[in-house]
Amino acid sequence: MRLMPVPPLRPWAIALAAIIAATITSTSLTIQQMDDYFTFDAGNVVLQSGTTFRGAKLAYQTYGTLNNDKSNVILYLTSFAAHHYDIDWMVGPGKALDTDKYFVIIPSLFGNGLSSSPSNASVPYNSDRWPNVTMMDNVRIQHRLLMEQLGIRSVRLALGWSMGGMQAYHWAALYPNMVERLVVLCGAAKCSPHNQVFLEGIRASLTADSAFENGYFVRHPERGLRAMARSYAAMAMSQTFYRSEMWRASGHSSLEDYLVFSWEGNFLKRDANNLLSHLWTWQHANIADNELYRGNFDAALRAITAKALIMPGDTDLYFQVEDNRLEVEQMSNARLLPIRSDWGHRAGLPSVCKEDADFITASIRSLLDD
Repeated sequence: MRLMPVPPLRPWAIALAAIIAATITSTSLTIQQMDDYFTFDAGNVVLQSGTTFRGAKLAYQTYGTLNNDKSNVILYLTSFAAHHYDIDWMVGPGKALDTDKYFVIIPSLFGNGLSSSPSNASVPYNSDRWPNVTMMDNVRIQHRLLMEQLGIRSVRLALGWSMGGMQAYHWAALYPNMVERLVVLCGAAKCSPHNQVFLEGIRASLTADSAFENGYFVRHPERGLRAMARSYAAMAMSQTFYRSEMWRASGHSSLEDYLVFSWEGNFLKRDANNLLSHLWTWQHANIADNELYRGNFDAALRAITAKALIMPGDTDLYFQVEDNRLEVEQMSNARLLPIRSDWGHRAGLPSVCKEDADFITASIRSLLDD
């Protein structure tokens, strides 16, 4: 089965993007949220691996109005397998990322199906020739988007949940003079050993499907995706979440109904080769793994000058409070603020739990007003 590329932007969207690019130096810019997304053509990019990523395309969406001096920018980073509309719960008028005040940019991780990904790759970089893309590779191209296409040189806030939080950490370490504030929701500055083991289990569940041949999936691996989903569900939520049957809050009639509808249903929509590419990016995340810090993790943390809120979920089994506590010890202007929640890793992306959403919203507003 041949993987189909993402459909191109509609002609009106392309025309609008061209107008925006041509007028980006004007004193004020308003971009309305659209059904589609914009694309930054990054050209040929030499990755950390030394491979030239030819024709790299970064998808992004924007919300709100860029003010006259371009000082109201919020960079909101996507998580594992997510598109911009999967994480936009806190974006909009009166919300945590208030579009009446701020210009919010959501760039898509490479490999998510909108930006350049295995699912839309061209020969010869399709199938098992898809190049590995690190967090730093992603962030450097995102930086080019802001500088070259949008004319933005300061970020009032960089934030994200999970892999989005890991990207935000990379932004603050790689561009400390550009990032004024930082919020990490259930994320970390590097992938911990325990997190590595979890991801190896997820990868093994997925690639056990017979559709995995010679390093990539040759057809849709339904059994592998269902197995991956159930393995993922065990670590994503806390023990208390399951013991107290908190899945009922989202309208599920039984545990099996929850696992099939919420977890299997979510992963069955995804492209398996894209998921593999994100697993690789996640496992290799480390803010010090670059020529700037040369593996000195503490030095990379000490370089972060942004006012930071590091917000782990206190029952998160991926990114533990202790990991973040050790990171905050090395940071000059950071506060550790755990989310007290039984929703595990999903405390940082609260689609149902109003208490978690309210706590995160109030914390972000306080940081932005500081």
